[in-house]
Amino acid sequence: MQQFNRFNPSPRYRELIGLYQTLHVEGDKLHDIPAEQTFDGQSLVGHVVTIAQLVADFRVQTVLDYGSGKAQGYDNWKGKRSGEPVTGLKAIWGVDAITLYDPGYAPNSKLPTGKFDLVICTDVLEHCPEEDIPWIVGEIFGLSERFVFCTVATYPAKKHLPNGENAHITLKPTAWWQAVFDESSGRHFNRSYNLVVKHKSDGRADVVKNY
Repeated sequence: MQQFNRFNPSPRYRELIGLYQTLHVEGDKLHDIPAEQTFDGQSLVGHVVTIAQLVADFRVQTVLDYGSGKAQGYDNWKGKRSGEPVTGLKAIWGVDAITLYDPGYAPNSKLPTGKFDLVICTDVLEHCPEEDIPWIVGEIFGLSERFVFCTVATYPAKKHLPNGENAHITLKPTAWWQAVFDESSGRHFNRSYNLVVKHKSDGRADVVKNY
């Protein structure tokens, strides 16, 4: 099997990046969703509290949101820190910086350099081709200095691509994802991770912790 990587991704990966670039600019016409509401980054909302705990536990100061989408509202979200009301994710988490990366959204499409204490990746990997998953997950671990937090879904998405295909193209069981993460973690000094695998059929999620 051909081994793909960042510098030689699969033809399918290149095709999908083009489709996501179109969605970000034109919106989801099939479901009449305007561009500003398409992949706006709101999938992170349900994980803010969990990530806040990881930030505290691992003394995180720098965060990379890998596959951030438009990251709308990150600076305006309301929350509390030490019992006091604060505004914005940086303040809620108490970190120095949050860096955004998404190859399908032009303003955030430049791959960052260096390492980050925490790399988060929510509702992203199931959108990627199966043949590219190993190098993408490896890249995520390579950008992390301390910890990786990822969520993946095992069910079809509500959104569809401009070609009519469902946006969730890689649907795999928990054991498959765990094997990929364990392999990448092992190649990066056994980097710690928290993997949440969501199952829509029964509303449950498997949480795989390696730390």
